[in-house]
Amino acid sequence: MAAATAPAITRDWRSQLGARLVSAEDAVSHIKSGDRVCLSIAQQTPFELCPALAGRLMDLENMVVSHGAAVMNWDLPGLGQRFRLESMYLTPYDRAIYHRGDAEFTPVQYYRAGHLPPALDNFNVYLMVVSPPDAHGYCNFGESQIMSKLLARNADLVIAEIDKKSIRVGGDNSIHISEIDYFVERMIELPEFNLPVTNEEEARNIATVCNLVAKELIPDKATLQIGVGSMSGMLCQHLHDHHELGMQTEIIPLHTAPLVQEGVLTGKHKKLFPGLVVGSGIAPLTPREQLDYIDGNPKFALYDFNTTDDIRLIAQEEGLISVNNAMAVDLTGQTNGESIGPLMYTGTGGQTAFVIGAALAGGKTVIVVPSASMVNGKRISRIVPVLDPGSVVTSQRGFLHYVVTEYGIATLKGKSIRERIEELVAIAHPDFRSELRSDAKRIYKY
Repeated sequence: MAAATAPAITRDWRSQLGARLVSAEDAVSHIKSGDRVCLSIAQQTPFELCPALAGRLMDLENMVVSHGAAVMNWDLPGLGQRFRLESMYLTPYDRAIYHRGDAEFTPVQYYRAGHLPPALDNFNVYLMVVSPPDAHGYCNFGESQIMSKLLARNADLVIAEIDKKSIRVGGDNSIHISEIDYFVERMIELPEFNLPVTNEEEARNIATVCNLVAKELIPDKATLQIGVGSMSGMLCQHLHDHHELGMQTEIIPLHTAPLVQEGVLTGKHKKLFPGLVVGSGIAPLTPREQLDYIDGNPKFALYDFNTTDDIRLIAQEEGLISVNNAMAVDLTGQTNGESIGPLMYTGTGGQTAFVIGAALAGGKTVIVVPSASMVNGKRISRIVPVLDPGSVVTSQRGFLHYVVTEYGIATLKGKSIRERIEELVAIAHPDFRSELRSDAKRIYKY
């Protein structure tokens, strides 16, 4: 894949920073007991600064560390006593810490352009990753802006880790060096991360569901929001026969770049940011050749999460089609996309906002989910009579139009409870359909 031409970085960028370019240990020495420290997320985790901060945790007291979608193991001495760990989105790196009660989950679910959400608006230290500055002194947030610009501007102490391999993406995705207190140059070489390997059954189900959505629910000229996940995240691979699609999303999904390069994804018919692929970040594990194509490409733009996920903005994209994942869907259409019962597994992200926004935009809301999964050697249904007690309702049934499994498409929009049950049982795994019908009669008097 040919790369676009990226803006040139001055060779003497280190001299631009002067005495503010320090070691990671020197940078975090300015953090004090009682500080509230927030870090940039996922692939933008500051890998030099995190160990340096961890090295000071026994020196500091009454400190909060907030790291959403962490790619860092914070299971350290003093956790829960000398410092508190918070997150609004869990990953395999920290899920066990939260499940045993040694860290705290903070629900973050609604967003207003220009404002940080409650629970993220009171941190006085921000650690983030940026590109080297350009000739005008602007650092780019690279693959993932999310809320970095707002968090930096609301903090009293801002420390930036410079990733020399960072791509540069347009939109509102840069910050001037004058707004940053200290810089640390990333010196470690990070390992290559690969996409998780799916077994044959999972791969077949993903392909079947994505084909159904692409052929039956996405017309040419549609504008899409595609959620992060093992199933929805593969949808772009099934859109190559479409024409003049657009994308207005939260996280730009895997395999978006080839669609732009082939002229499939043009944004020609978008109401918001016509001609641009817009999100607040790029999906983790996007292949390097795709990132190189995005680097400096004027067709891509990243904005703050509180802008892309503002329901008032989303609802302006007439006809928007929202495609997201689920942990479980009950027989009325209530959807849990983030927890196992009361225990958090990931986080809300933008699913709730985009499902509501797309519905208000007169578009389509689609949930994709395998009919069943293997857990500890036992097959369990992902279509359930009722959600487990304590489960989060990520997408409320009144806003949900379609649920898709490898067995077909359930149409819920405008349907009664009885009709919804019939639609959802029909796409459930055959092993569970009889039991689901019996449960439906008992619970819903169906």
